Amino acid sequence: MTTSGQLNQVLLVGLVLAMGLVGVVLPGVPGPLVVWAAVFWWAAWTATLPAWWLLTAVTGLLLTTAAARLLVPVRPEWMQDVGRRTLLAGGAGGAVGFVVLPVVGVVPGFVAGVYVRERLRLGGHGSAAAATRTAMRATGWRTLTDLTACLLTVAGWLGTVLWR
Repeated sequence: MTTSGQLNQVLLVGLVLAMGLVGVVLPGVPGPLVVWAAVFWWAAWTATLPAWWLLTAVTGLLLTTAAARLLVPVRPEWMQDVGRRTLLAGGAGGAVGFVVLPVVGVVPGFVAGVYVRERLRLGGHGSAAAATRTAMRATGWRTLTDLTACLLTVAGWLGTVLWR
Protein backbone atom coordinates (compact mmCIF):
# COMPACT_ATOMS: atom_id res chain seq x y z
CA MET A 1 0.00 0.00 0.00
CA THR A 2 1.21 3.52 -0.68
CA THR A 3 2.47 5.84 1.99
CA SER A 4 -0.64 7.95 1.50
CA GLY A 5 -2.81 4.88 2.05
CA GLN A 6 -0.88 4.00 5.20
CA LEU A 7 -1.27 7.53 6.51
CA ASN A 8 -4.99 7.45 5.79
CA GLN A 9 -5.32 4.15 7.64
CA VAL A 10 -3.43 5.47 10.67
CA LEU A 11 -5.53 8.65 10.70
CA LEU A 12 -8.73 6.63 10.49
CA VAL A 13 -7.67 4.39 13.38
CA GLY A 14 -6.72 7.53 15.35
CA LEU A 15 -10.17 8.97 14.70
CA VAL A 16 -11.86 5.78 15.93
CA LEU A 17 -9.63 5.82 19.03
CA ALA A 18 -10.67 9.43 19.71
CA MET A 19 -14.32 8.44 19.32
CA GLY A 20 -13.71 5.61 21.79
CA LEU A 21 -12.20 8.02 24.32
CA VAL A 22 -15.26 10.26 24.05
CA GLY A 23 -17.42 7.15 24.33
CA VAL A 24 -15.80 6.30 27.66
CA VAL A 25 -17.25 9.39 29.31
CA LEU A 26 -20.68 9.21 27.68
CA PRO A 27 -23.07 6.89 29.50
CA GLY A 28 -24.26 4.01 27.37
CA VAL A 29 -21.44 4.16 24.83
CA PRO A 30 -18.99 1.22 24.95
CA GLY A 31 -15.81 3.32 24.79
CA PRO A 32 -13.34 0.59 25.83
CA LEU A 33 -14.81 -1.79 23.26
CA VAL A 34 -14.46 0.84 20.51
CA VAL A 35 -10.85 1.50 21.56
CA TRP A 36 -10.06 -2.23 21.56
CA ALA A 37 -11.71 -2.68 18.16
CA ALA A 38 -9.61 0.16 16.71
CA VAL A 39 -6.39 -1.43 17.97
CA PHE A 40 -7.53 -4.83 16.69
CA TRP A 41 -8.31 -3.35 13.28
CA TRP A 42 -4.91 -1.62 13.16
CA ALA A 43 -3.01 -4.74 14.31
CA ALA A 44 -4.77 -6.91 11.73
CA TRP A 45 -4.09 -4.35 9.00
CA THR A 46 -0.46 -3.78 10.00
CA ALA A 47 0.30 -7.45 10.80
CA THR A 48 3.61 -6.72 12.52
CA LEU A 49 4.95 -8.25 15.70
CA PRO A 50 4.82 -4.96 17.70
CA ALA A 51 1.19 -4.49 16.63
CA TRP A 52 0.26 -7.98 17.84
CA TRP A 53 2.13 -7.44 21.11
CA LEU A 54 0.26 -4.18 21.61
CA LEU A 55 -3.07 -5.87 20.90
CA THR A 56 -2.25 -8.59 23.43
CA ALA A 57 -1.29 -6.02 26.08
CA VAL A 58 -4.37 -3.91 25.37
CA THR A 59 -6.64 -6.94 25.57
CA GLY A 60 -5.18 -7.89 28.95
CA LEU A 61 -5.40 -4.30 30.22
CA LEU A 62 -9.00 -3.80 29.15
CA LEU A 63 -10.09 -7.19 30.52
CA THR A 64 -8.41 -6.40 33.84
CA THR A 65 -10.10 -3.02 33.88
CA ALA A 66 -13.49 -4.62 33.19
CA ALA A 67 -12.91 -6.98 36.12
CA ALA A 68 -11.81 -4.10 38.37
CA ARG A 69 -14.94 -2.14 37.50
CA LEU A 70 -16.95 -4.86 39.17
CA LEU A 71 -15.27 -3.96 42.46
CA VAL A 72 -16.15 -0.26 42.19
CA PRO A 73 -19.69 0.39 43.34
CA VAL A 74 -22.06 2.43 41.24
CA ARG A 75 -24.86 4.46 42.77
CA PRO A 76 -27.64 4.44 40.17
CA GLU A 77 -29.85 6.59 42.37
CA TRP A 78 -27.27 9.40 42.11
CA MET A 79 -26.50 9.00 38.42
CA GLN A 80 -29.34 11.27 37.32
CA ASP A 81 -27.52 14.11 39.13
CA VAL A 82 -24.42 13.61 36.95
CA GLY A 83 -24.81 15.22 33.54
CA ARG A 84 -23.02 14.33 30.34
CA ARG A 85 -21.24 17.67 30.31
CA THR A 86 -19.85 16.96 33.76
CA LEU A 87 -18.43 13.64 32.61
CA LEU A 88 -17.10 15.22 29.39
CA ALA A 89 -15.39 17.93 31.44
CA GLY A 90 -13.91 15.26 33.68
CA GLY A 91 -12.74 13.30 30.64
CA ALA A 92 -11.14 16.37 29.10
CA GLY A 93 -9.45 17.20 32.40
CA GLY A 94 -8.26 13.61 32.74
CA ALA A 95 -6.80 13.62 29.22
CA VAL A 96 -4.99 16.90 29.88
CA GLY A 97 -3.72 15.59 33.21
CA PHE A 98 -2.55 12.39 31.51
CA VAL A 99 -0.44 14.42 29.08
CA VAL A 100 0.84 17.03 31.56
CA LEU A 101 1.77 14.54 34.27
CA PRO A 102 2.03 11.22 32.41
CA VAL A 103 -0.28 8.48 33.63
CA VAL A 104 -0.82 9.63 37.23
CA GLY A 105 -2.14 13.03 36.16
CA VAL A 106 -5.35 11.46 34.90
CA VAL A 107 -6.83 11.23 38.41
CA PRO A 108 -6.36 14.85 39.54
CA GLY A 109 -7.17 16.05 36.02
CA PHE A 110 -10.46 14.13 35.93
CA VAL A 111 -11.52 15.29 39.39
CA ALA A 112 -10.50 18.87 38.57
CA GLY A 113 -12.48 18.77 35.33
CA VAL A 114 -15.59 17.61 37.18
CA TYR A 115 -15.06 20.25 39.87
CA VAL A 116 -14.59 23.11 37.38
CA ARG A 117 -17.74 22.11 35.49
CA GLU A 118 -19.74 21.93 38.71
CA ARG A 119 -18.28 25.22 39.93
CA LEU A 120 -19.35 26.94 36.71
CA ARG A 121 -22.77 25.32 36.91
CA LEU A 122 -23.48 25.90 40.61
CA GLY A 123 -21.44 29.01 41.38
CA GLY A 124 -19.95 28.31 44.79
CA HIS A 125 -17.12 26.17 46.12
CA GLY A 126 -19.16 24.30 48.73
CA SER A 127 -21.89 23.21 46.37
CA ALA A 128 -19.37 22.40 43.62
CA ALA A 129 -17.29 20.27 46.00
CA ALA A 130 -20.42 18.40 47.15
CA ALA A 131 -21.52 17.87 43.53
CA THR A 132 -18.03 16.62 42.64
CA ARG A 133 -18.13 14.09 45.49
CA THR A 134 -21.57 12.96 44.36
CA ALA A 135 -20.43 12.61 40.74
CA MET A 136 -17.35 10.63 41.72
CA ARG A 137 -19.38 8.32 43.95
CA ALA A 138 -22.16 7.85 41.41
CA THR A 139 -20.13 6.90 38.35
CA GLY A 140 -16.92 8.94 38.36
CA TRP A 141 -14.55 6.27 39.65
CA ARG A 142 -15.78 3.69 37.13
CA THR A 143 -15.50 6.22 34.32
CA LEU A 144 -12.03 7.20 35.51
CA THR A 145 -10.94 3.54 35.53
CA ASP A 146 -12.06 3.07 31.92
CA LEU A 147 -10.59 6.41 30.85
CA THR A 148 -7.20 5.57 32.33
CA ALA A 149 -7.09 2.20 30.56
CA CYS A 150 -8.16 3.73 27.25
CA LEU A 151 -5.65 6.59 27.54
CA LEU A 152 -2.90 4.04 28.22
CA THR A 153 -4.09 2.13 25.14
CA VAL A 154 -3.99 5.23 22.95
CA ALA A 155 -0.55 6.16 24.31
CA GLY A 156 0.72 2.65 23.56
CA TRP A 157 -0.74 2.79 20.06
CA LEU A 158 0.82 6.20 19.40
CA GLY A 159 4.16 4.95 20.69
CA THR A 160 3.99 1.89 18.45
CA VAL A 161 2.97 3.90 15.38
CA LEU A 162 5.70 6.50 15.92
CA TRP A 163 8.32 3.87 16.76
CA ARG A 164 7.89 2.06 13.43
